[in-house]
This record gives sequence, C-alpha cells and structure tokens, in this order.
Amino acid sequence: MATPPTHNKQQQQAKIRIIIMVAIVVCVNVLASYFHTGLDLTREQRFTLTQPTKDLLRNMQEVAVIDVYLKGKFPAGLQRMQEAIRERLRSFKEIGGNKIIYRFTDPLEGKAEKEKKLIVHNLHVKGIDVQALKTEGDDEYSMKPFFPYILVQYNGREMPIYLLDAPPGRNSEEQLSYAEAMLEYKIANAINQLNKPTKPSIAYLTGHGQPLGVKTYDMLSTLPAIYDLDTLDLTQNIEISLAYDAVIINQPTALYSGPDKLKIDQYIMRGGHVLWVVNNLNASLDSLVNSAMFLTTEYNTELDEMLYKFGVRVNNDLIEDMQCNPLPRILNDGKPQLHDWVYFPRLNPIADHPIVKNMALLMGGFTNTIDTIKSDGIKKTVLLQSSKYSRSSRSPVRVSLSMMSYPLKHEMFTKPYLPVAVLLEGKFQSVYNNRLAPEYLRLLDSLHHPFKRSCDSNNSMIITSVGEAFSNGYSTKDGILPMGYYQFTGEFFANKIFLLNCLEYLTDRSNILEARSKDVKLRLLDKGRIKEEKTTWQVLNVALPIALVLIFATVYLFYRKRRYEVKPETKKTLS
Repeated sequence: MATPPTHNKQQQQAKIRIIIMVAIVVCVNVLASYFHTGLDLTREQRFTLTQPTKDLLRNMQEVAVIDVYLKGKFPAGLQRMQEAIRERLRSFKEIGGNKIIYRFTDPLEGKAEKEKKLIVHNLHVKGIDVQALKTEGDDEYSMKPFFPYILVQYNGREMPIYLLDAPPGRNSEEQLSYAEAMLEYKIANAINQLNKPTKPSIAYLTGHGQPLGVKTYDMLSTLPAIYDLDTLDLTQNIEISLAYDAVIINQPTALYSGPDKLKIDQYIMRGGHVLWVVNNLNASLDSLVNSAMFLTTEYNTELDEMLYKFGVRVNNDLIEDMQCNPLPRILNDGKPQLHDWVYFPRLNPIADHPIVKNMALLMGGFTNTIDTIKSDGIKKTVLLQSSKYSRSSRSPVRVSLSMMSYPLKHEMFTKPYLPVAVLLEGKFQSVYNNRLAPEYLRLLDSLHHPFKRSCDSNNSMIITSVGEAFSNGYSTKDGILPMGYYQFTGEFFANKIFLLNCLEYLTDRSNILEARSKDVKLRLLDKGRIKEEKTTWQVLNVALPIALVLIFATVYLFYRKRRYEVKPETKKTLS
C-alpha cells in the first residue's frame, strides 16, 4: 500500500519545523552569551544601574579587573549573594564593555597547607581577611574558611571591598538584602576612587578650641585612606586655600574674631565646602565625675550670625529623647545597672537623600536643636532628627543623674522630630556684604584676595549639632575605641558612615553616592500563613501544573488522533 502524498508532506513540514526550532534555540543561546539584558520589575528599580554609575563606566579610560573571592558552595543566603554579584557585574560589563573584566576565584582552592598560609598573609596585607563559615555535615559542624571580599584593580591601584558590612540590629536575611542593594555603590565607588589621579584634599580647622587628640584619633586616622588630610590653624593663616575641597569645623569652643570669620566666609563664596559640627553648650559627662549634677554654660563662638545668614540657627538648648542610650549607675548593692540617659539620643536618618538613605541610627551626645531659617535661593534638607518622643530644654539646663531614678513617661516628651543635621545647597550670600570699609576692600585687592559678595555657582555645606558626633571613646581597658561604638552596650552606630558620606557628598561631583539611595525592602513570606496554608500552596504549585500538563496532553493527542485518523472510506479508496 502506497504512502499518501499528504502524509509525506506533513512529515517533511514537521522535520523542517524541528530544524528551525533547534536553530532558533542555538542562535538565542549564542546571542545570550554575548548580550545580557533584563527587565527590572521591582518597584524601587533595585537592579537598574543609576545614571552616575553608567556615566562612570562609559568614561573609563583603563581596564578594571574585578576579582570576586566569594566562590564555592555556600548556604542559601550567601549563594544568593554570589549570584547577585554575578548579575551586578554583568550589568557593569553591559555598559563598560571590554573595560570591565571580572572573575570568581577561591584563593585557597587546590592549595597545600603551606601555600594557604602565605596566601592568607598576602591577602591580609591588601586588606582582605579570611573568615570562618560554620557548615553542617552529617554528624558534626565544621568551620570553612571563606573571603567575603571583592578586589578592584584599576589605574595601577587596587581597593578591597568588604561585602557583608550591614548596619547592626538586622537579622541575617536583612543584612544580606542590604549587602546586595549596596553592591552597585561599593563597586562603582571603588572604581571612582581609583580613577582619581589624586585624593581630594580636606582640612581640619584648629585654633578655636576644636578637639585634637585622643577623641579625634579615629577620625584623623580614617580620613587619610581616602583624602589628603591636613590640620590648619585658622588664626595663623591669612586665608583658607581653595586647594582644600572641604574643611571640617568640629566643635569649636573659643571666640571667632572678625578676620577669622571672614576667612571662612570668603572660602565658601569661592566655592569651598564646609562640614560644621557646632554645639553651643558646654555639657560633658566629665562634669558628673565629682558631682551628680551640673548646669550647662554657653560657648561664645559668635558663629550664630554667619550660620543664620546661610539658613540655620543652632539653639542654646539640649535635646531629651526617650529613644536614647543608657548609662551605668551604681546601686546601693555596689553593682552597676543601665538606665536610660535622655541626653544621649539615638538619632534617626530621615531623608531620602543619598547621604543618609539606608543608614542605621547615629549615637548622639549632648545635642542642640537646629532651626531652618528662610533664606532666598537656599535649599534645606534635614538629614537627622530626634525620635517621636523627644523635647528640648533651654539653657541653662540642670543635668542630674537623679533623672535616671524616675520612669520616663511618653506624655512628657511632646516635641517630636527635632532637626539636628541639615544640608544647605544654593548660591550663598556673604555675611559681610556692605559691612566692610572701603579701605579694607582696597587692602584685600592689593593682596590679590578681592572680596566676593556671593557664590558664582551652587555650593553646599552640612551643619550638625550632634554632640561629639565624630568623636571616639576611650577606655583604660581597651584603649581607643572606634567611632560610633558605645562601650556600655557594645553596639555600633553609623557615625563614621555619616562622616564619610557627608565628605563624599561635599567633595565628589560624580554623584556616585546616589547609588546608596536604593531601597532595601525585604519582602519576606508571612510565616503564619505559610503554616496555615502549606497544603493548599503545595497543591497549587506542584499538583496543579502536572494536572494542567496532563489535560493539555490528553486534549492535544485527542485532537491529533481525530485530525489525522484515516477514515474507512479513505482506506477503501486507497485500496
């Protein structure tokens, strides 16, 4: 019996379709190996590179080699982190092209014990330290060494990136989610820092009672890794050089003369940036060593008029906040017990601004409130504030340890969200407009320092009244403590991160800091619903897809059988 021509034709068409489908699949896979793209459907655009990062990658002049040392088999969280790094680096390569080379490597893989020790030492010199990961075996736990680091090499230099430095007080899932969201900023910032031929220059101004010594050790030893840091005695110099990208005025306590204020004023008018830490009241725990009570006194720095002109007023008061750090107090039995100390507030980063977005709480000492003043053309952004349950007391304030003996009541704290750090941006006007004698103006001209009445372009400064915001502690047992570490509770706060973010914002015009502002919302499953609806969702996710496939296959086979079935009349005709 001869095969029907129609049947042969259908077989040929089927073969052609299969060949075309295989060719399409091969082509798609080949193209996918060269081109990588994706559609970011997250509300916060978490997986999309920010424009400053794209601009940085497009303008790269050298090749960046990025070594990822997080390689191997890890628990689910770190495995997800590993894939997030790979995905982020692919996004970088899409924009940077051949200028981005990345590789995943386990530096200890296949190495002898003697070689491993040398490798660990060499990586430690570069700022990369081995960590131990607890892994669960069949019968026991074991410790696996791993390196949660990335090493970026660019422009003849290199910079390590630690991947797991999430803010304290978060569980492991939240910490990993935060670390994933910060990947773009960390890698882009490393390339940006290495791309600069020289470090930005910072001056720490002295001459007016600013602390300089043990309490500023951490700040003045941390900044040189990123900036060319100098200390400048304002009273001994005729001006603040514009070679400094920014200056730090940290807790002055002495009177500023007119000429010294003019030096700061003209530095700002010429485009210089200032990070102010101004606290108007003399209040310190040292005053409670020999007495259980003291009254605050005011510093007479005469900076108020200058700050008022720029758009803020630091008040002569103290914040009392129920959201605070505790102090130890010796009880009758001689044992210390921690009690809330309302004068040490835990301060909230509240703005959507990159300086404080996704940042943990700051530790505050004795802190003043800040008012924003109407100033034409000046944009004001509050960066830090007190909690919902706070209040302020005008100077002179009676500070007494006896306050810890009484319970705190919410109804007594009726001044919520008091500002304590403000960013000012705009074209600032000089405080000395129409106030300098003509003879003095001619003198400035003769010295080639002509008086400037305003900024030529937008400028920025940051003012905070947080007491000892950038100071570190000290103990006779442990010596100098890290900035932001509170020794009585063992907690770490974000004071150092705030310092570095402020200076980066003031000195870096690339706006890479914008990548920090991405949300890190962790959308976890509802554990209660998981327990109650476990069977339902198992059926929906496992049984239902199988049932749908079987139904589709049955219908499809029935349809094919009916379509291609040879009818009895056709058989007789063929016969």
